[in-house]
Amino acid sequence: MSGKVDLAQYGLKVDTVHRNLSPPALYEISVSRKRALISSTGALATLSYEKTGRSPKDKRIVEDDETKDDIWWGDVNIKLPHDSFVKLRQRAVDYLNSREYIYVQDGFAGWDPDYRLKVRIIASRAYHALFMRNMLIRPSAEELEDFGEPDFVVFNGGAFPANAYTAGMTSPTTVSLSFEDKQIVILGTQYAGEMKKGVFTVMNYLMPKRNVLSMHCSANEGPDGDVSLFFGLSGTGKTTLSADPSRSLIGDDEHCWSDNGIFNIEGGCYAKCINLSAEKEPEIYSAIRFGSLLENVILDDETREVDFSDSSITENTRTSYPIEYIPNAKIPCVGGHPKNIILLTCDAFGVLPPVSKLTPAQTMYHFISGYTAKVAGTEVGVTEPQATFSACFGAAFLVWHPAKYAELLAERMKNHDSSAWLVNTGWTGGAYGVGSRMKLAYTRSIIDAIHSGALSETPCEEDPMFGFQIPTSCPEVPAEILLPWKTWSDQAAFQDTSKKLAGMFATNFEAYADGSGPEIIAAGPRI
Repeated sequence: MSGKVDLAQYGLKVDTVHRNLSPPALYEISVSRKRALISSTGALATLSYEKTGRSPKDKRIVEDDETKDDIWWGDVNIKLPHDSFVKLRQRAVDYLNSREYIYVQDGFAGWDPDYRLKVRIIASRAYHALFMRNMLIRPSAEELEDFGEPDFVVFNGGAFPANAYTAGMTSPTTVSLSFEDKQIVILGTQYAGEMKKGVFTVMNYLMPKRNVLSMHCSANEGPDGDVSLFFGLSGTGKTTLSADPSRSLIGDDEHCWSDNGIFNIEGGCYAKCINLSAEKEPEIYSAIRFGSLLENVILDDETREVDFSDSSITENTRTSYPIEYIPNAKIPCVGGHPKNIILLTCDAFGVLPPVSKLTPAQTMYHFISGYTAKVAGTEVGVTEPQATFSACFGAAFLVWHPAKYAELLAERMKNHDSSAWLVNTGWTGGAYGVGSRMKLAYTRSIIDAIHSGALSETPCEEDPMFGFQIPTSCPEVPAEILLPWKTWSDQAAFQDTSKKLAGMFATNFEAYADGSGPEIIAAGPRI
């Protein structure tokens, strides 16, 4: 144990408390208890059992005097009575007290000392301690000695179910958060990502109260210090495009934008593993080594090599590792004010341009919309692309109304003269099944041209439906693909598909219109 910690204040009375153990010690405990294996490259491989992904319908937030008028209540943020939270916490404490020993992981959320939170994880599994050791910012020995009382505590009793009959509950799973108590309680799920996203949800509430924008995005920095932010839902290329060997990685998932600039919230990365290869994602592939964690992957019985193509447990196989395992990571993970904001979408309808320049109002509209499209064939009976909208590219983790984050983004962009771009990594020449996927080489060239400033000087043509300014030329990109209607052989089909997608945008935005000004609403497509 690295430094003693008093847990009596939480009602915990376990004799042995392992605080901030090293990876070797956590490996030894996990393997000796037959809860994990060591992969051929040295990563610790384990299982989260029944739950292999987040349980968003089981997230709850306590309504109190401070939060009742702040929080965007509804399907994302479901109210929980405080007395129910107390009962759930006691259930988690009772379970933790039944263990032979428990784990405490103390760390920080936020690389900027002016804004960082002290977070304490209390868990029953060594793998959860290792996961949060990777994902939180690791304190030095001196910082750990002087850690003091945490700003937030996570009670992870995930191996034990909640009582589904507790008021406000609908299942044996809960991730419940009380800002009044400054605590999170996890029951009924051992999926480690719930801890990571729980901390992100806390930051998404507390940071805007301090006029700091919290964001679900990746960030990198060029050799001249220019910072770019990449927003995008799964499958849009956020991780791939931000992992640029010519630029330093500030972080891959969660950031804040304060008066000081950009800072990463996390001390590590949490990447998907399905179909991972050294050719496609060399940085991530190489990061899976001693100290890294593998979740729900399949290992060969003899060689312990990982079969990254095996999704028999879940499609959502994962790895977590310290950010310094990425060769060009910038430590500390902070940067200046962003020069470019890049909104990524994978438009499987083949309607949106490969790149377009956004006005501030358009940026807010498309940031609130958070659009991408899934391809046909992923579900029985689905024969055409399916539009997906997630406010601010992370609706599941928002606490305030999406307009709050959009207004902070617009204010920051105005104050620091940031440019915004919508980049489509999806289809061209027709919708999925007719057209073809945008070549990654073209998208990389577009990103390079944004960073070099070449696209800012290029003449543009306005998109008649969406109002974007579309650059008519880009180095290393064929001019004929830049204007999407010119890539379709059937112009009537293009117009029909454009109107259809525009209608989906308008319908989706109805839910946010009350909290958005007229300028933002007018920045949507022209139907």
